[in-house]
Amino acid sequence: MRKYVRFIASIIIVGGIAITAREKIAWVALQMMVPRQLDGRTKIAPQVQTELDSLAQNEMMTVIVTLVDQADTSQISGTGWAVQQKAVINALRNMADATQKPIRDLLEARGAQGKVDQINTFWLFNGLSVMATADVINELAARADVVSITTDSVALIPASQPTMSLLPNNLAVINAPALWERGYYGQGVVVASMDTGVDMSHPDLAASWRGGSNSWFDPYGEHPTTPTDMDGHGTWTMGVMVGGAANGSPIGVAPQAQWIAVKIFNDKGMTTATAIHQGFQWLLDPDGDPDTADAPQIVNSSWDNGNPGCNPEFQRDLQALRAAGIMPVFAAGNYGPDGASSASPANYPEALSVGAVDSVDEMYTFSSRGPVNCGGGPVVFPKLVAPGVDIFTTERHGLYYQATSTSLAAPHVSGGLALLLSAFPYLTPDEQEKVLLDTAVDLGTPGPDNAFGYGRIDILAAYQWLENTQ
Repeated sequence: MRKYVRFIASIIIVGGIAITAREKIAWVALQMMVPRQLDGRTKIAPQVQTELDSLAQNEMMTVIVTLVDQADTSQISGTGWAVQQKAVINALRNMADATQKPIRDLLEARGAQGKVDQINTFWLFNGLSVMATADVINELAARADVVSITTDSVALIPASQPTMSLLPNNLAVINAPALWERGYYGQGVVVASMDTGVDMSHPDLAASWRGGSNSWFDPYGEHPTTPTDMDGHGTWTMGVMVGGAANGSPIGVAPQAQWIAVKIFNDKGMTTATAIHQGFQWLLDPDGDPDTADAPQIVNSSWDNGNPGCNPEFQRDLQALRAAGIMPVFAAGNYGPDGASSASPANYPEALSVGAVDSVDEMYTFSSRGPVNCGGGPVVFPKLVAPGVDIFTTERHGLYYQATSTSLAAPHVSGGLALLLSAFPYLTPDEQEKVLLDTAVDLGTPGPDNAFGYGRIDILAAYQWLENTQ
């Protein structure tokens, strides 16, 4: 049996039906065509079309509608992180404001006819989440300003309990204490979690929550003001990033960094594409005011689409985050040991993907492998590896836990970046990625490979390289 954590926060786009890999590849390829060459039916994802065909006349379903016109944030530059963030937010908002009115007007009119129930608009990418009848969804697909219609349905994949063993010194493996000795503990840096939530009452996490209405987001409204975790997975990953020393010594890589969080799974363990888009959008501007730079510098996401392959649903979200100076770190997934076993969003070019090794740099068997071809030519996957086997971390209710998977490897990199940004606060995401890749400990086949990527993260080596070049 695969050795997973009790719950690996993974999602799979299911839309209520199964579709073949060939159908997925064909549909993704269509999205690369000139948008206005597509007729209405070809803009609709296969799983959505199948569900539409089975809807009763007045029955509704929720879909994600993406518009043709999208803001190009790749060329936006500003003096300083706050200026850059504001410029990106304004560009995205301006595009949505300038182009969404016609489709909103249509949806409001159809709502008056009882054919539309819920509308959520997005500016992080230019699009909407719409609950509507089949005829309205087909009407949307026929519009020249719509490029694609995808499913809102997602489902979790459960996992088994990990086996307990002797505690490895995972923090020493990546040389985090060497940065502490130099006075860098992550202070001045804000890290974010997109996960099952966080139990903020834990003594190793409570003091480092940033606090306030711009530091916690529950798109379901189940816990509107207080960080909460009904599963534990998000509390585990947060402990690896910023866990304190209530148990005697720090258990997190960056114990003085502050954290904020998005609870993308509801209390029943379910999620939707709408909620995930809302979470990414909130992260870019938590207080809704572009003039205040309150976004995190790093976002840790230990979840994936649940099956190996390329699904572009959230790629524009990650592009916007990186353009605004925010690094999206993703667990590589647990679909190894076969090659070409990566899953989205970790396999997007914009994601910093992290596989798992144990305390002696041996590969975790089920860590996903490359190569990938998702938004570019074939590239190495994952980009990095980090400790992810038998990791000691925080558990709900003030307890502790030991867990295994790439879900626990990714927050080592997120925490490591927090240490580096304490010392070098003006590093861009591209610069952060480059220094980690260039200074990683090469493992496996010499040079980058499709198991260990560029190697195991070494925060001290990265710090020393920056110290000598800045």
